[in-house]
Amino acid sequence: MRIATWNVNGIRARLGPVTDWLRDRAPDIALLQEIKTQDDGFPREAIAALGYEIHTHGQKGFNGVAILSRLPVSDVMRGLPGDEADGQARWIEATVTGTRPVRVACLYLPNGNPAPGPKYDYKLAWMERLRARARAILASERPAVLAGDYNVIPTPQDARRPEAWAQDALFLPDSRAAFRRLEHLGLYDAIRLRHPDGGHYTFWDFQRGAWERDDGIRIDHHLLTPQAADLLTDAWVEREMRGGERPSDHVPVWVQLDA
Repeated sequence: MRIATWNVNGIRARLGPVTDWLRDRAPDIALLQEIKTQDDGFPREAIAALGYEIHTHGQKGFNGVAILSRLPVSDVMRGLPGDEADGQARWIEATVTGTRPVRVACLYLPNGNPAPGPKYDYKLAWMERLRARARAILASERPAVLAGDYNVIPTPQDARRPEAWAQDALFLPDSRAAFRRLEHLGLYDAIRLRHPDGGHYTFWDFQRGAWERDDGIRIDHHLLTPQAADLLTDAWVEREMRGGERPSDHVPVWVQLDA
């Protein structure tokens, strides 16, 4: 089972690159963030024609997440529990069944800038809700993958120039501490398991020639339950997508499970 996460930065703006990627790379499961459309505006026909079942949790012009699967999907849940007043579309999860069932969650964690401020408070509160949901998923003792744009640079080795991010919400101590609390529940960072060295960036800003200078950061992650980590056979970053036509500022990140 190959699971890719990709912040596409607007599904309609990048439908061509996305459908080409789905056709050429054929992930079993694609978890998309920042689709930036309501559910009824998602371009279902073009993607369904490639053999994908589609589940979305959309929002007009902002946010939005989607699960695309070539495998059977069941028990879909939209919205991160813990705050009924939160109308932002940032979470969708479901069970996908290959040779065995795997619970997958697609998330778009708040950016949090400017920090300090209400947006940063929302980010940290959202991460606490995520921790509560992760604890419940872990309690099921089954393979699960929590993947997406976490908007957190976990360690200095996850940035080409960590000093440039010192005052940014993505790298502030409280953000990194909240990410560590997720790991301390018993979740495993897939890329870190397979590639303990640095330099495996997933995001390059559109400004200041960041891509050309490889001035990147790693903020797109797969966190695995122990049962999923036991099935992990590979994890990688598809960095070449950043140099393609009409690229997103993020690239796909992959895991392969024996499932």
